[in-house]
Amino acid sequence: QVQLVESGGGLVQAGGSLRLSCAASGRTFSSYAMGWFRQAPGKEREFVSTISRNGGNTVYADSVKGRFTISRDNAKNTVYLQMNSLKPEDTAVYYCAARVLTIPTMPGPRFPDRYDYWGQGTQVTVSS
Repeated sequence: QVQLVESGGGLVQAGGSLRLSCAASGRTFSSYAMGWFRQAPGKEREFVSTISRNGGNTVYADSVKGRFTISRDNAKNTVYLQMNSLKPEDTAVYYCAARVLTIPTMPGPRFPDRYDYWGQGTQVTVSS
């Protein structure tokens, strides 16, 4: 089992940047593909990005492609989401999630119900 704790959220003006971190407990972090999702008030949780176990493969939602970058440091049991050129529509609670995968080069799924573990979320608010 793994526990996930997100941090780095906050209030930022449109056009600004934030870096989210997700720290995982346990010694098997490299066994998990990791994903970032977000949920705005009144909306369903949506996929943002995912990264493979070895960090070599990433996938992004079209809405964040070119602005957000996912990365991971398996030595630190941490996955990151660098968010640049933020827009008001990026305002949401951001969650990281872990999915056990046997193939180290495979990114995680886009569907939230396919993840095994979730963090508690961190609020990102982008003002116009």
